[in-house]
Amino acid sequence: MALPEVLQNNLRIPVVGSPLFLVSGPELVIAQCKAGIVGSFPALNARPSEVLDEWLTRINTELDEYKAANPDKYVAPYAVNQICHASNDRLQTDMEICVKHKVPIIITSLRPPEFIVEAAHSYGGVVFHDVINVKHAKKAAEQGVDGLILVCAGAGGHAGALSPFALVREVKQWFDGTILLSGAMGDGFCVASALAMGADLAYIGSRFIATEEANADQGYKDMLVESAADDIVYSSLFTGVEGNYLKPSIAKAGLDPDNLPDADKSKMNFGSGGNMKTKAWKDIWGSGQGIGGIEKVQSIEEVVAEMERDYRAAIDSLVQRAS
Repeated sequence: MALPEVLQNNLRIPVVGSPLFLVSGPELVIAQCKAGIVGSFPALNARPSEVLDEWLTRINTELDEYKAANPDKYVAPYAVNQICHASNDRLQTDMEICVKHKVPIIITSLRPPEFIVEAAHSYGGVVFHDVINVKHAKKAAEQGVDGLILVCAGAGGHAGALSPFALVREVKQWFDGTILLSGAMGDGFCVASALAMGADLAYIGSRFIATEEANADQGYKDMLVESAADDIVYSSLFTGVEGNYLKPSIAKAGLDPDNLPDADKSKMNFGSGGNMKTKAWKDIWGSGQGIGGIEKVQSIEEVVAEMERDYRAAIDSLVQRAS
């Protein structure tokens, strides 16, 4: 298993909670880390940029205090997601704040600029970059990233279309860094499956939206409980990039989810406001396909405990079949 030192011996189960636009905040991240999985949030969720400094101070302080009071518990590190798009005019400033706080893990999206890798490595941090195909993976590897997040078919938000069986095996042929797998994963059986395919960590987002600590509209959480894989639509309309969204939220916005046009990619824009030009779609809710097992809104601790139970059951089953 290719895990960097920062992730060794401090994970309850090999899971990273993916950064969720608008949904991930300090409460969710701290709860995830205390539960023994990596918590993360997009830097652009902290608005304005000065708030990022406040969030990181709070996260570091609360996790340090919890570790001191609970030396026998797994307390995972956290990650900050940087959107590396030309229109993100906060990127340089936000990264300087991350360096100041020595953020353990930086997750980069869209393109992996070398300066972020250099900045994170300057204090011992690691960089994971999300990709949807081998071409993008090789470009990121050339920039020196420590890990690749393979965003496969069925992942929430901006998602690829490749099967994890194809993408993981191809990347493993030439990349020896950390591999995180994303795509339709919602329970511990999926986590075990990701490791069986050769990934080092499972990268899970949608399951953590339907939690008490998530900064999501109650209607969003309820819709996740009520929905399943058939309720997911793959479209580029809302951001200019292909992604997965909840069909009922699209219908509620007055659109036909079965007949959506393609987007004008020129409208893709991350600015100091932290969102895209398509503000009209703020109630179009992203989700991956792995939501069929969400039966109710729970605390992060309850969700992780169930994941751990199922993960260990799956591992035990594999061992028994192999013996």
